[in-house]
Amino acid sequence: MATCPPYPTNPPRPHWWQRAWVRYGALTTLLAISGLVILALVREQTGTQGFLVGLGLAVLPVPLLLAAFRWLDRVDPGPWRNLLFCFAWGACAAALIAIIANSFATRWIATATADPAGADTLGATVIAPVVEESAKAAAVLLVFLFRRRDFTGIVDGVVVAGVTATGFAFTENILYLGNAFGTDQLTGDSGFASVTAATFFVRVVMSPFAHPLFTVLTGIGFGIAALSTGRHHLRRALLPLAGLLLAMGMHALWNGSAAFGEYGFLAVYGAFMVPCFGLLTWLAIWTRQRELRTVRDELPAYVAAGWLTPAEPYALGSMHARSLARRHARRHAGKDAAREVARYESYATSLALLRQRGRKGRAGADFALRERELLDALWQRREVARPALDHAARATAPPPVAAWPGHGVYGVHAGYVPYGYGYASGVHAGYVPYGRPAPGAPAFTPVRADHPGSPAFTPAPYPGLAQAQHPADRSAYPYPPYARPRPYGP
Repeated sequence: MATCPPYPTNPPRPHWWQRAWVRYGALTTLLAISGLVILALVREQTGTQGFLVGLGLAVLPVPLLLAAFRWLDRVDPGPWRNLLFCFAWGACAAALIAIIANSFATRWIATATADPAGADTLGATVIAPVVEESAKAAAVLLVFLFRRRDFTGIVDGVVVAGVTATGFAFTENILYLGNAFGTDQLTGDSGFASVTAATFFVRVVMSPFAHPLFTVLTGIGFGIAALSTGRHHLRRALLPLAGLLLAMGMHALWNGSAAFGEYGFLAVYGAFMVPCFGLLTWLAIWTRQRELRTVRDELPAYVAAGWLTPAEPYALGSMHARSLARRHARRHAGKDAAREVARYESYATSLALLRQRGRKGRAGADFALRERELLDALWQRREVARPALDHAARATAPPPVAAWPGHGVYGVHAGYVPYGYGYASGVHAGYVPYGRPAPGAPAFTPVRADHPGSPAFTPAPYPGLAQAQHPADRSAYPYPPYARPRPYGP
């Protein structure tokens, strides 16, 4: 009796909208059109000279802000394409939405109330915060929905939101500085007494972090939602909304500070903006350190299975050791090796964070597939990365070196053989880092075939979170370990 196959032999072709090149093309076209329109609008309001002056002054804080957010994201760096999209969205799409919506709402209120001054105040304190923060939050939402693999926690939310707001502030500063320059051209003012100088001091020197600070609250809401389990659907929906409302409230307070009297701006700046900026900076740095601690706590499971060497969790959990490993690889093997070490560090961090999410029940259905991909990527780069990380671990290990539980003692100890001359940290027998043997190498003592130091070693099955739990709880865990190891070899 004929039976139907369990799966279709010819799977249906994806819908045209599901193709990557169609989505990328549509998004690029949308941002390009928005950029051209916003360019024409800003140039129309400021004039050609004002636009060029505003552009030259507004670009000054952008590299510093982008470098700060990229530094914050160094533990588990996201793809550059995500950051490029966020900056372009903030500078083009969000700015265009804000200009059109704010102008329309302000004119409508002025016509309805016959009070242009009151309409301007209401537009700045109520309309602008709602419109602008909603437009910027759209970029965070898109990354959260369509780049979920790259959006795993608070740091990712802070970086995505901050880069989006940096792009928005860049375009807005061009408009304000260009208009200030036009005013000076009419009045004949110049130097420090000019409106351009005052605008530059307030927007670029004193408060370049204003827009990033507002939108970062939205990003934190999305970041906490990313850490929530799949069962808490209401929390996942309310947390981003709460962050957006806080961003709107802080933005409204900042825009309305001029209405609090002669020193209202300075009072809000000193008593509210600066402390909030310091608090959020501390939160972001603390979260980054927590990610490093997660790397040190989660990766030893892969050491026990033979996928990593005993020194790697320590080296990968220290930013100083990571940097030292990249410099060591660059010095001995060139820039390509340094880039491979950087990729190895990124993949290892993603693996640790993935395992933590799995242990806490926050991993998706593709946990096993993603774990296998990351382990494959690490295994392919081990020959380049392991000597550099071993060097960094030995160079940064504090004396006396503490024992690694269950994995022996790491560091200079009795019987220790430097890497490249025998087994020290998982480097196989006779391996010489980057082809640079040192004179006077000690004699090599063979290791067992089942030891990670042996060339014939095959890693154990993927650690599998079920193996790390109590046997009674294994049946409740949805991600069983692999039935048998995949045969790897040098």
